[in-house]
Amino acid sequence: MNVSSIPHARPRKGANWQDLRPRLISAAVLILVAGSAIIAGGVFYGALIIAAMCGMAFELAGLFGTPAWTWRGMLYVAWVGCAGLTAFFGHWNVVPVFVMSAFIFGSALWTGSAVIVAAGAALLWLRLCTLPGAWAVLFVIALVVCSDSTAYVVGRLVGGPKLAPRISPGKTRSGAAGGLAGAVIAGLVVAWSWGFPAGGNHLSFLMHSAIWSVLLGILAQSGDLAESAMKRSLGVKDSGKLLPGHGGLLDRFDALLAVAPVAALLSLAAPAGQGFWSVGSKDLWAALLRLAGQ
Repeated sequence: MNVSSIPHARPRKGANWQDLRPRLISAAVLILVAGSAIIAGGVFYGALIIAAMCGMAFELAGLFGTPAWTWRGMLYVAWVGCAGLTAFFGHWNVVPVFVMSAFIFGSALWTGSAVIVAAGAALLWLRLCTLPGAWAVLFVIALVVCSDSTAYVVGRLVGGPKLAPRISPGKTRSGAAGGLAGAVIAGLVVAWSWGFPAGGNHLSFLMHSAIWSVLLGILAQSGDLAESAMKRSLGVKDSGKLLPGHGGLLDRFDALLAVAPVAALLSLAAPAGQGFWSVGSKDLWAALLRLAGQ
């Protein structure tokens, strides 16, 4: 079918919208809960992040044959939860200890715990330890949500060649392009709302924001594909059933797992009082020199 001949951009024939309603309802609940926690910060925010970390560890343990109701599964979930608590209380030098020592659970769960802990610690860092605080988390979440949403809509409206048919047959190249566009729009809106740096070059600020939005958007889609590849190798469709229309927590937050750690690393190079999206090449170079001098 020639997409250009479709009047008024009607959905392509065969497009599946059956999961749209439950996806929207789940998304609305998530936005309400997460938005309240991000604004509140403190214990409320920390509890939500740690609970999400434990929930993802619960799902991951089950996927790799270690049910969470067994002593080994409970220990694994507690291991990840303790790493989150350690990060929440600011003992950042202890967090890697939990990650490295998780090898006792085997290579698969070890890798999974490293990814979950890195993302959880990054989200705690961005909200509790950077000046933009809630805005930094909002940037990351808005980018991930808009990337996923626009990829979903564009992919179903336009269709076309598959992006990675052996990994995720439902994803299209048009959807991937739409997802990147959504990521850039979300990033620029949040950056603009946060405000321009005093005395800075506004055009340069927006260019940096757009560049990082594109790169983080690519990471978001890569995280989604990586989780799809893992599930395909295990022969499962969803990581869980907690979120109608989305599956489990890992299904919903797979992109966030890839984006949050990189955003947190960028924040270490951000100019004083600015968000990670404003980081330029000079800021990165200065951060590397500081690191080398330590």
